[in-house]
Amino acid sequence: MTQSLSGQRCAESAPGPGRGRSPVVVIGAGPYGLSVAAHLRAAGVPVHIYGDVMGSWRHAMATGMFLKSTPAATDLSAPVPGGRLADFRREMREPELTELTPIPCETFVRYGMWFTQRYVGAVEPARVMAVERAGAGFVVRLTGGEEIRAAAVVVATGLATLAHIPDDLRALAPGGPGPQAALSHTSQHTDLSRYAGQRVAVVGGGQSALESAALLNEAGADVEVLVRASRVRWGERPQLGWRWTQRMAAPPSPLGSGWVLAAVCRAPGAVPGLPAAARMHLFRRALGPSGGWWLRERVEGVVPVRTACHIERARLTGDGVQLRLAGGPPAELVVDHVLAATGYRLDVDALAFLSPLVRQAVARVPGTQAPRLSGVFESSVPGVYFTGSLAAPTFGPMLRFVAGTDFSARRITKHLTARTGHHHSPV
Repeated sequence: MTQSLSGQRCAESAPGPGRGRSPVVVIGAGPYGLSVAAHLRAAGVPVHIYGDVMGSWRHAMATGMFLKSTPAATDLSAPVPGGRLADFRREMREPELTELTPIPCETFVRYGMWFTQRYVGAVEPARVMAVERAGAGFVVRLTGGEEIRAAAVVVATGLATLAHIPDDLRALAPGGPGPQAALSHTSQHTDLSRYAGQRVAVVGGGQSALESAALLNEAGADVEVLVRASRVRWGERPQLGWRWTQRMAAPPSPLGSGWVLAAVCRAPGAVPGLPAAARMHLFRRALGPSGGWWLRERVEGVVPVRTACHIERARLTGDGVQLRLAGGPPAELVVDHVLAATGYRLDVDALAFLSPLVRQAVARVPGTQAPRLSGVFESSVPGVYFTGSLAAPTFGPMLRFVAGTDFSARRITKHLTARTGHHHSPV
């Protein structure tokens, strides 16, 4: 697929002053990187964005998957009106999506490509190999040996390098997890039909686990889901016409209904001011593992789900993978493949492109390996910003979803325009 887009509408019209200065480098071309780059370019800040446009959405999602979020929570952040998902659908002459319409990942990818051409311009496919401090700025080294100077760096790499597999499962794949091994992570798949006719254990109880299990079952695999929690949680079917009494009892928000979610979505900038214990509770407890409401009929009563259990031992045998399960009556399960839907671990040290000195200088949120950020998404290393999921322990759960792109893109842009001495056009 095309990795570099050449739409230059916004890039060419960007104001000229300051073009001789070092640019801002945005690393990552998913929803957060594209949104930040769009705002920076509209504000006249020289910017280089590196990455594979919507890469994780194209290469780390199994064919047939849908977004868990509703259309209202799926807009990238454009610097001017006209860049919403609804605007894209209208321009493509495609039907309007309602809250009751699950959004195919393929639709979201096409929207991201359209947004890039319209608001971002050129995205450079070169991979960032190293970010090192150099005086008041940075040297960014790319594949092929090219080096550029940068005034600031925005890390928007998403979850691609942060996939987590529990240590007790890793022995199943001595050469590393992957589709060809006995163990893989959900982020490593684009086509689950390869397991047709095979026995597969899916480990996890969230959307990724449940949707993967549905796709595996529909592709002809013999699948069972292993969930540590005592029950599987499902999202509530959205209501199109909320009465005011319902809105008062459980206000709607991009992440679901309820006062807590509504508050952190309406004022994510207030989350860093909460006591550390409250922030960590939000990070760890808000929006626990659950499946989308529209997925329930494809799993419940269709796919075997074993709750309140965990894997006590996993080993390779001549017959496949033998799993000893605990938590309920002791049981053994023999499968051909284990699919870990075990989420992601936010860890700055997993970002190998940041030099060891930069990584060591990034202060962490206590109790995590995520970066501690200022109110403008800047880390303790001046000029290094983090956005997306890595910012969630600081700003709350909205930063784990596309819904957080607008808040972060505007805050980062406002600070960088002041920092780099560029005029910031009101957007």
